[in-house]
Amino acid sequence: MAEEYEAARGDDALPADSKLTTTKRRWAREGKFLTGRVTRPENERLPPGQHLVRDWPVLDLGLQPRIPLETWRLDVTGAVETPVSWDWPTFRAQKQTSEVTDIHCVTTWSRYDNRWEGLSTRDLLDLVMPRAEASHVMLHSYDGYTTNLPLEDFAAEDALLVHSWEGQPLTLEHGGPVRLMVPHLYFWKSAKWLKKIEFRTSDQRGFWEERGYHNHADPWKEERYSDDE
Repeated sequence: MAEEYEAARGDDALPADSKLTTTKRRWAREGKFLTGRVTRPENERLPPGQHLVRDWPVLDLGLQPRIPLETWRLDVTGAVETPVSWDWPTFRAQKQTSEVTDIHCVTTWSRYDNRWEGLSTRDLLDLVMPRAEASHVMLHSYDGYTTNLPLEDFAAEDALLVHSWEGQPLTLEHGGPVRLMVPHLYFWKSAKWLKKIEFRTSDQRGFWEERGYHNHADPWKEERYSDDE
């Protein structure tokens, strides 16, 4: 079981490599789970190499940061016209959106028909107004995790900053109080325990992308691992 800790607001230090982290780096080197198939979401619901689960497996870096709602904040910074720094009441006062989506993990499980509630990333974009030169987004988590996205993926129609799943508050082990949910990419791109959203004018790889995972992560193209030497 992952260890819980009380997250300090300024603490971005990553935990030491866990058994899972070491194993997933080996999978990237070996190309584990690759089938060589390419599918399209409009034709097949289950991406290649995936299997369905009914539960929701828990994967993290070995630490689960417990962030009290009284001290939680979300900062939106970088190449935007209107940066924001929201506490919990301000975040919850934003327009709320519900979505039902499938999710797909690079470790080969998929789960259908998840019910989410949160702030649409498109509504966030309307509020902060990315500058014309903004091209990418870096997500920063309270456990020190990072992951990167092209702006167009972050702005997907069904992408949310979620606080609820299946009608209940998002639990600690699944990234509560707030995580990103971008269902058309492998789920490592949907950062848990969201702390900061940084709009950038260039790309910068995040935690798993620097450790052998694909920079884009399209499940239907089996973009599990990087082609870089």
